[in-house]
Amino acid sequence: MTTLHKNIDLKAADNIRILSAAMVEKANSGHPGGAMGGADFMHILFSEFLRFDPTDMKWAFRDRFFLDPGHMSPLLYSTLSMFGKYSMEELSKFRQWGSPTPGHPELDVTRGVENTSGPLGQGHVMALGAAIAERFLANRFGEWTAHKTYTYISDGGVQEEISQGAGRLAGYLGLNNLIMFYDSNDIQLSTETKAVTVEDTAMKYTAWGWKVITVDGQDVAQIREALTAANAELEKPTLIIGKTIMGKGAVTADGKSFECMVSTHGQPLGKAGASFPETVKNLGGDVENSFTIFTEVEELYAKAAKHKTAEVEKHKKAQAYWSKQHPDLAATLEAFLSGDTNHVDFSAIEHKKNCSSRVASGDVLAVFAKQIPNMIVISADLANSDMTEYFLKKTTPFTHKDFSGSFLHAGVSELTMAAIANGLALHGGIIPVCATFFVFSDYMKPAVRIAALMELPVKYVWTHD
Repeated sequence: MTTLHKNIDLKAADNIRILSAAMVEKANSGHPGGAMGGADFMHILFSEFLRFDPTDMKWAFRDRFFLDPGHMSPLLYSTLSMFGKYSMEELSKFRQWGSPTPGHPELDVTRGVENTSGPLGQGHVMALGAAIAERFLANRFGEWTAHKTYTYISDGGVQEEISQGAGRLAGYLGLNNLIMFYDSNDIQLSTETKAVTVEDTAMKYTAWGWKVITVDGQDVAQIREALTAANAELEKPTLIIGKTIMGKGAVTADGKSFECMVSTHGQPLGKAGASFPETVKNLGGDVENSFTIFTEVEELYAKAAKHKTAEVEKHKKAQAYWSKQHPDLAATLEAFLSGDTNHVDFSAIEHKKNCSSRVASGDVLAVFAKQIPNMIVISADLANSDMTEYFLKKTTPFTHKDFSGSFLHAGVSELTMAAIANGLALHGGIIPVCATFFVFSDYMKPAVRIAALMELPVKYVWTHD
């Protein structure tokens, strides 16, 4: 990599750092430190690797990016502003009533926000659901539909119990299309992570069957190399552990480093003990005009956007050719993506007299298994009791590298199951159903709430108590 290339990458990351810090400072509320540390990864991912069309953000076969730590929304908004998805004025209204830049991102695909996030742990599990959806569709329509699912997780997300279910299932299924960046800065809201854990996260994910790469999270060359390796991986999901610096570039009023401070996790820099004006200067910005995209950075992203649109156009032409060659399959794919279920014949559903409600539910699912080919049913180790086995008997469960069926055994992990269903729905082309006993619905409530906020058409089967 040339010195010039390295310098522009640093300048782009510093620009994202300034914007992220400025948003929080102006709002007098938010989380600047993590965003400042994650800027290098986000710059490389979005400018070089993430396949999408800035002029057609809803293109069905785009790569997905799911943010898990919603409190790091300034990082996402700042990065997307480089593609014109947020104006500087909109960034300056961060956390204000009616603003399109709320404190935690809310689903808005046209701007590049693939998921509502906030409750730690759920975002990366939604990514798992999207990755399953991608494999399900590729199995039925061909590898021309293939795309990657990226997700960004923090120390808090790794600690949340839901991460165990996601890590286990992604490894078991061999989802090599799933790439997760772990922003490992060793700091959380109240303490350093060493106050609560001695876990070897790399070994944990390795044990689950993941490919694990550890990099300096502020070194763009290492990030680029890791993302290249992750994209080339054919067998396993990839975890990239980026050792980042909380509050990267933050300094005090007298110019001393204020990096790696717990206080910058959840406070504006000025309240945390750093100096916002001096930090902006340290990062190469103009204190009087902090909501600005540097000219060189603007040019870099304009070039990247043009390249992305051209690359996606090639894929769209390939899709058009495939559609002409396979008109029946193309019609089915269109029906999947539209969510059309008008063809369902509900009169085909029959029940035995005085059957239990869960058996009646099973009767319905059995008919759906025949009539709705894009329905995926998930059960939390209860298929033979919540009667989702009626659906399962008409298909096969997903197994390692095999997505020819339409059923997922989630194991005993109800919250994970619900978040996966959200990811399936967010991806599109899938009608997700998840089932358990009514009493275990309490374990699912955080993900059900997020589904409601996003208005996702997830179907819940909660049987007897």
